Amino acid sequence: MREIIKEISLDDIEGFRVGNAQDEAGGSGCTVIICDEGAVCGVDVRGGGPATRETDLLDPQKACQEVYAVMLSGGSAFGLDAAGGIMRYLEERDIGFDVGIGRVPIVPAACLFDLATGDYGCRPDGDMGYAACLDSERNRPQRGNCGAGTGATVGKFLDMRRAMKSGLGMYAVQIGELKVGAVVAVNSLGDIYDVDTGEQIAGMLSEDGRSLDSTREHMWRTIEKPKNVFTGNTTIGCVITNAGLTKDQCGKLASMSHDGYAAAIRPVHSSADGDTIFYMAKGDVEVNADALGDLSAYVMAEAIKDGVMSAAAAYGFKAAADL
Repeated sequence: MREIIKEISLDDIEGFRVGNAQDEAGGSGCTVIICDEGAVCGVDVRGGGPATRETDLLDPQKACQEVYAVMLSGGSAFGLDAAGGIMRYLEERDIGFDVGIGRVPIVPAACLFDLATGDYGCRPDGDMGYAACLDSERNRPQRGNCGAGTGATVGKFLDMRRAMKSGLGMYAVQIGELKVGAVVAVNSLGDIYDVDTGEQIAGMLSEDGRSLDSTREHMWRTIEKPKNVFTGNTTIGCVITNAGLTKDQCGKLASMSHDGYAAAIRPVHSSADGDTIFYMAKGDVEVNADALGDLSAYVMAEAIKDGVMSAAAAYGFKAAADL
């Protein structure tokens, strides 16, 4: 399969730029994906506890046809404030939907729960969102412990003492003229698996912290014991492409991209997760949408792998490299 695709950098996808900002000491941050000229966008929210903004506008029945940025952030619902800074940045540059007396930048957003990782009082705000936009001008985004992945962790079913550090992942490929990339902040209740080998690569640690344990096994063994595992979850991501797509298609492709979550995270889409995927398209490459959906799921699964493999130990949590 890999002989069909060519791995590229995310910044090889024209029309998009990605930036990060974070408070490393506080343990939270945000990531922005900007398309100055506006991109067609869809979304699929699968988790039971989402913190989102402007997702209703992405319904194909709604009038909005383009967005100018998508934000992924830490801070739980508090982190939605960071989108205001992104709007300010875009408005200053006359980017947004023309309403006659000015332009309104449309910025859908989703946040993950990282309040238990570092300082509970550290939440992305407007200034951090603005800083992420300034970072996007370089379009050389870092991965791992940065942006929305700063406070990300995985494998939290039993308790945070057996969780592992995760982070922000990226992966992009090209087939012919088609380019597809994914950005994802991996912050799941479940464990992480390599989509190519099926091997568990991160997640719940064993009791002695020296190896990996199975979240699925512990969940199944305690299936008759109700458990509140709300604190600490939600994986949020965005796929970008140069394909020429409609709003309807972007919504469907966002749904298909969740197959990448399912391939890489077990369990996934729980009531304690707010798992969300945005899908942004800016370009004119003609494609078979079903084939693109399957490819997008694979790209997302690889980005999830990158999110855990590029993370470094922090805030008392081990990372995959430590095992």
